[in-house]
Order: sequence, then structure tokens, then C-alpha cells
Amino acid sequence: MKRAFDYVSKFDVGLVILLLGAIFISVLNLDPQSLAGKGGNYFLLLTAILGTLPVLYSAFKSLQTRRISVDLLASVALIFSLLAHEWLSAVFINLMLASARIFMSYNEARARKNIDGLLKLKPTKIKVERGGTVKEVSPSEVMIGDFVLVDLGERVPVDGEVVSGEADVNESSLTGESLPVAKKKGDKAWSSTLVESGHLTIRAEKVGTETTLEKIIKLVEGAQLEKPDIHTTAEKFASIYLIVVFAGAIILLFLGYNLKMILAIMLVVCADDVAVAVPLAFLTAVSYCAKNGAIIKGASYLEALGQVKVMFVDKTGTLTKGRLKVEKFECAGNSCADLASLAKTITEQSDHPISKAILEYLDGKHQAVDEEVKTTREIPGKGVTAEIGKQKVLLGRPSFAEEFGFAVAPDLHKKILTEEEQGFNVTVIGAEGRIQGFFVLSDEVKPQLAKNIAELKMLGVEKIIMLTGDNERVAKRLADKLGVTHFYPNLLPEQKLAYIKKELNSKYKVAMVGDGVNDAAALSLADVGISMGSIGMDVAIESSDIVLMKDDFSQIARLIRVSKYTMKIANQDFLIWGISNVVGLALVFAGVLVPTSAALYNFLTDFLPLGNSVRIFSLYVKKK
Repeated sequence: MKRAFDYVSKFDVGLVILLLGAIFISVLNLDPQSLAGKGGNYFLLLTAILGTLPVLYSAFKSLQTRRISVDLLASVALIFSLLAHEWLSAVFINLMLASARIFMSYNEARARKNIDGLLKLKPTKIKVERGGTVKEVSPSEVMIGDFVLVDLGERVPVDGEVVSGEADVNESSLTGESLPVAKKKGDKAWSSTLVESGHLTIRAEKVGTETTLEKIIKLVEGAQLEKPDIHTTAEKFASIYLIVVFAGAIILLFLGYNLKMILAIMLVVCADDVAVAVPLAFLTAVSYCAKNGAIIKGASYLEALGQVKVMFVDKTGTLTKGRLKVEKFECAGNSCADLASLAKTITEQSDHPISKAILEYLDGKHQAVDEEVKTTREIPGKGVTAEIGKQKVLLGRPSFAEEFGFAVAPDLHKKILTEEEQGFNVTVIGAEGRIQGFFVLSDEVKPQLAKNIAELKMLGVEKIIMLTGDNERVAKRLADKLGVTHFYPNLLPEQKLAYIKKELNSKYKVAMVGDGVNDAAALSLADVGISMGSIGMDVAIESSDIVLMKDDFSQIARLIRVSKYTMKIANQDFLIWGISNVVGLALVFAGVLVPTSAALYNFLTDFLPLGNSVRIFSLYVKKK
């Protein structure tokens, strides 16, 4: 693997050496040739012009995209220096900018190094069983449906389902969790994970660029090597600040200040240090989060996370484990066996979690009916209907049954209300216009959630709002248990959007936390969309701003701490820069700093905010 310095521009390294040499020659007066008696030398001038060319090019590119950059201000300062025959000042400016470019190149190289680390997890040969024969093929030859063999010490090369074998698999490359996960037949296995014991045969479901590892590599590349879509504090500051500097220089010129003093002022206040230091802090923090199983799609989302005041949380799969379990089955009259057979038949037609839980409960106890299932209609958030033989069968919420005009006997209705009042999910089963029974289901709450929610409140999240399709009694029971003061029950997926829209404003940030399955639109709408347990889930990866590969709600509080710590360092960078500018300007107006010494002052003080930003690396040695 290449070292980070191998990526650094050789041109900039050579330029820095050349600039330092020019300063050395000038200071020691080793070049006796003068330029029209202006006190400069040929080598100094030529070096200054060479260093100015990449700055002018960068400034021109920023103008083409209608973006104000630090190089734009620096190019004006360089042109002024050259026109005023301040060759040494121009050399100092270029030394400062070239050093900053090297620093940023090195910083970006660290990001590339992380990506290189992910790329190393891709195997060059894969064992595939075809026609009873095992052979090694290249990754590009693996097809969906192939049986892939993974032995002890090897990495899983595809996403797929385990069809045979048992193994302990280390998923830390994706989730950040070092404890191995036991895998057996029927479990999902993910690309890049490591088999630490045992062996597996996996049916490939995603190969090549569609695997989880490839999608994570793309996310990391986008987060660490590209500009975010929305401006961070540093970028917004640079745009406003540079306009103020330009305007101030023009005003001073009209007030009669000489050109050299204006040039000295521009050199002192050049904001190249914070333009490098602040992105360094955010880039390092994003990289740290990625190493710990939280993929943040840009620095702007990390910054926004620390400003979240309202957080919407989907209940199923986020606050609860999302695996419903049937507690009991109640039916009217003596038709329980027939009703259970109808329930098994209709649940076989649906992929809804409730249908799956009921099917699992009935499996092995009852058989599906022999009659033909003619039509099936599933209404999201409500239930499913089917025509089985000559009967019209309904499975779903009690309110859904009422919509279809299904009647319910008083004694059965009373039992349903009792279960609902205790906070359970009740799903009714009916046929031929009459509710004949119901299933009582519960969803287990994830551990430590009350503690996690209390921690979020301590970190400044003022409102935590639970969204759920459950009835009000079920929602209230869970909200009281977790310490959630706001909740909206009986919601369909599209209804969640309306509540999020009401909270969106410019005063604070709104986050949405979901499992990414039914929450894609809500995750996209919020200022910060966070999907949990998103390993292998394409829709969650596409629609979220922050992807938590591990199903761990406590990670959200840790990310907010990282965000606040990063912002603290960024604010300190601005403060350090401001103090050094005040001191520098005072020295300019006192006549102590002239253009050459102002450029040197700026160069030396650049290292103060950069040194402060380096403290962000403490994240790697202690948790924040």
C-alpha cells in the first residue's frame, strides 16, 4: 500500500524547496544582480512568478464556478506584490500557499489510504462450486446464484445467504464491532467480513459493484474526497470574509493609504490557515466515524448533527427489535382450526413483518387450506385481503376491518380492547364480513434505550418524537417506558412526512432515525437522515445522510459528541485566527510590519490553528 506522502504533489514539494532557496539567497544577498535598483534579484522574481501560476489558475477556476476562494484573495495579493516589486513578499505568500496545498494533499491522502484499506479486503480469487466441482475464479466471473465457499481465515467475497456450514464471522470491517457473529444456514453474510472459525457455503445474491463493501467504498470516497452539497461553517465564513476583505482594501485605497500598507493588511488577514485547519478537523472526524461503522456522507452532515434540536424516531426496527412475536391467538366459537388455516393461507401471500410473525406462530401447528387463492390485495399500514375459494378473508388492524364493514361480536370486541389497553398489537382475522378472531403480538424493546434517550436530551436534543403505526395505547405504553414525551400513533408511511415538514425551519436542525426500510422518504426529507442497522440495505444507504452499519441506538449519542467536539475545535481555530489577525493588523498600523514581514508573519501564524486542529486525532486514542 502506498504511504500518504506518496500521493502529495511532487510539484508543490519541489516548489517549496525552490521558494525556501530563493528566500535563503535573498536574505544572504548571494545574488548580486539587481532589478532596476529595486532591491530584488532575478532568481527571487522568477521563483515568485513560478509559484504564482498555480494560484492564478485556481483563482480562475473558482471564478468560472462563481465561487469565492482563498486563492482568489491570494492572487490579488500576489499581483499587488509583483506590481509593487515586493518579490520577497510574493515568495512568502507562495511558500504559505504551497505548504497549505501539501498539507491538504497529505490530509486527502489519509482518506485515500482508508479507501486503499477497504480495497485490500477484496479477494483476488474466489472459490465457486459449479456442477459439483470447486474451482477458483476471478471476482468478475462470479454470478448471482453461484455457491461461494469461504474457509477459515478467508473474507466473504459476496453478499448472500448461507446455505450450509457454520462459522464465527468478524464483521468489524463494516460495523466496527469486533465481536464475531455466529452464522448458520439461512443467515445473511456480507462482503469483506472475515471467517474466524468454521466454514460457509454462500449463495451469491450481490456481486461486483453491488456488494455492501463496494457501496461503502463509494460512500467513503464521496464523504472524504468530495465537496459536500451544502456549505460547512468554514465555507460560508470564507465567502463572506473574502468579500469584506476586498471591500476593505478598496475603501483604504480611496482613503489615501499607500499601496504597501494595503498589501501588508491583505497579507496579514489572508484566511488560508482556517481554510485548511477547519476542513482538516472535519475530514479526520468523518474518517474516524467510518472506521467505527458510521458512514457520514459529508462534513456538512456531521456539523448539522451537533445542531439537532428535534429528532424523529421510527418505532419498529429502531426503538424495538422489529421482530414481532405472537403471544396468543383468540377466536370466536369452535372454528379456531379453520380460522388458523385461513390465517396461514393469507399470511403466505404477504411479506409484512406481522404476517411473517403469524406464519411463524402457525407453522407446524396448522395447514393452509386447499382452496385456490384468487386475488390478494395488501394496503400498507392497514392489512391484507384475499379471496380464498369462495370466501373473502381479511387480516389487519381492527380499524381496517371496520373500513371493510366487518362486524365483530361484543365479547370479542371487549377482548380486543383489553389487549390494546395493555399496549399490545392486535391483528384481527375475519371472513365473510365478520371478525372471527385475533392475534396478540408484541415487539421487544432494545436494551438501554431509556438511558440512550436521556443521554440525547443531555446533549441538547430538546424533542424526541416517536412515529409509529401502532394505536395510541401501544405507543403511549412504549413512550412512557422510554421517557419519550412526544409521539404520533396510527401513522401510515406517507403521514410521517407531514409531521417532519412542520418541524423543519432555519433555527435548528431536524433529524430522522429509522431502519431504512419504510422510512426512505422521511430520511431524505429531514436535515439529517440516520438509518440504523443498514448493513446490506441498499435503500437505507441511498436515502440516508448517516448510515449506521450496526443496529446500535447508542451510536447516535456518540456521533453527536464527535460533532460537538469537532465544532469546538473549529471554533477555537477561528478564535486563534482572529487573535493573530488583530495582533498583526496592530503591527501593520504601527509601522512594524511591511509587506515582506507581513507575509512572514502570516506564514508563521498559519501553524497555530493547524496545530489546534491536529488535536482531533485524539479521537483515535479516546472516545468522545
